[in-house]
Amino acid sequence: MSLFSTIARIARGPAERRGADPKCADCGCPEGLPADDPAFASAVTALGAKLARAGATEAAAGRSYTAFTEAFPPQPRADGQVRRLFSLARQTTAGFEGYARQLGARYRACPKVLERVIEGLFHVAKADGVVSAPEMAYLERVSALFGLSPLSFRRLKNAQVGAAADDPYTLLHVEPDAPDEAVRAAWKLAIVRIHPDRAVAAGVPVAEAESDARNLNAAFDAVMRERRSIFAKRAA
Repeated sequence: MSLFSTIARIARGPAERRGADPKCADCGCPEGLPADDPAFASAVTALGAKLARAGATEAAAGRSYTAFTEAFPPQPRADGQVRRLFSLARQTTAGFEGYARQLGARYRACPKVLERVIEGLFHVAKADGVVSAPEMAYLERVSALFGLSPLSFRRLKNAQVGAAADDPYTLLHVEPDAPDEAVRAAWKLAIVRIHPDRAVAAGVPVAEAESDARNLNAAFDAVMRERRSIFAKRAA
């Protein structure tokens, strides 16, 4: 299933509820479906093309467009128009922030739509087999302009390219944007599981259990420091 189809399905539920109840306050998504919105299609096409430019690999130009249409298939009759827009927008990365702000303003109350767009853009970035540093910086900036949190972007990035070997969230078995309460609960559960008494009963050396506990405590401390830093930056 294409991401456009997924996006349409995400938006359809709120749109149908809105039709049944015009006063629906928690619908999130605006009127209509994203895939039927010319402004949405144009903005996504431009973001995909400018991302391909950020990669700056001419050999991957054709693969980038193919990857884009895999993620965001245009209507058959619109393929030529989309191809021309993609080619034109790919000449420079300039202007991508305006397109990202446009989508962020329109769909900020429907973040799942914006997350699916980021996933599609990752698909474009991986057209040549690797997400380069400039591409990653571009994706992170687009995500921020969408209004997605740094932790939500980290979750999306981990899903697309894998987490770092020392990622503390992986050690704690929680998503990067999980609530503080969930992180704390996961940490406590993990600590209980490797308690020295349990380690001895399971035949695990106490020294190994103590090392695991230190690693878990360090991971939890790193997560909470990161969250305090993000909160402080947003509050500034």
